[in-house]
Amino acid sequence: MTLYGLGIGWRPEVSGIIAQLDGLAFCEVIAESIGNEVPPHLGSLGVPVIPHGISLSLGGAEAVDQARIDHLAHAAQLLDAPLASEHIAFVRAGGIEAGHLLPLPRTYEAIDVLARNITRTQDGLPVPFAVENVAALFDWPDDELTEGEFLSEIVERTGALLVLDIANVYANALNRGRDPWTELSRLPLERIAYCHIAGGSLSDGKYHDTHTDPVPEAVLELLAQFTAAGHHPAIMLERDGNYPPALELLDELDAIADAAGLDRITAGTDWSRT
Repeated sequence: MTLYGLGIGWRPEVSGIIAQLDGLAFCEVIAESIGNEVPPHLGSLGVPVIPHGISLSLGGAEAVDQARIDHLAHAAQLLDAPLASEHIAFVRAGGIEAGHLLPLPRTYEAIDVLARNITRTQDGLPVPFAVENVAALFDWPDDELTEGEFLSEIVERTGALLVLDIANVYANALNRGRDPWTELSRLPLERIAYCHIAGGSLSDGKYHDTHTDPVPEAVLELLAQFTAAGHHPAIMLERDGNYPPALELLDELDAIADAAGLDRITAGTDWSRT
C-alpha cells in the first residue's frame, strides 16, 4: 500500500483533536502502547494506522528479542496496518535500558548487526518493514561512512523501506556543521515509505529533536526544498508533549501541508468558538 497525503502521530493526549480532523491521510501510533484492543478514538478514524516501534533496539549487539517482534506483528495485525516501522538505533545493552534512541557508529560492523536484526524482524512481521534515521548529538570516532552511505547500505542489504525524518536530517546537519539540503539529497530517497517532521530547539550550541516545540521555519524550508525537487511522499507531524491548543496544532499542520504541497486538513469543529 502506498501512502499519500498528510498524517499525524496519534497520542492519547490529543486523540480528541485528531478525531475531529477531516482530510487526515494516515496516523502512526507507538507500537508499545497497543494492547489487546485498538484504542476507541484510534479505531474510529477510518484511515491507515502504522505501528511505530521504539524498543526493538535494532542496532544492539544482542539479537532482537522475539517477544518484541511478536508484539510489533500483533500491533500490525490488530490495526490492519499497511506496514510497520522502527528506528535505526540501540536502546539497551547488557540488560540496561538507556531510555533514549542512541545513534550507532556508522561502520560496516554496525551494518552487519543491523542487517541481521532487521532481517530477523522482517521474518516475523506480516507486513513490510521500514526503518527510520535518528537525530544525533554526537558522532562516534570510528565512523567509516557518511549518513547517506550508511542508510543506503542498510536498505540495500535488507530491502527495508525508509521512514525519512526530515527534522532529524536537519538536526544532524546543523550539529555537524553541514548543509541540510546536501545531506538530505544524498540519502536513498527512492526507498521512502513516508516522512516524519517534528519540532526541536537549540540548546548549548546543539539542536535537540524535542518533539515538544513547534516545527522551526528552517525545517519547513527544507521540506519545501525537498518538495520543489520533485519528492512527494506522505508526511506526518510528530508531537510528544507540550501539546498546543487545537487551533495552533491545525496551524502547524497547515504550514506542513503548504511546504509539502499537500491538501490542508480541516476541522470538523469550529475551534475558534471553544
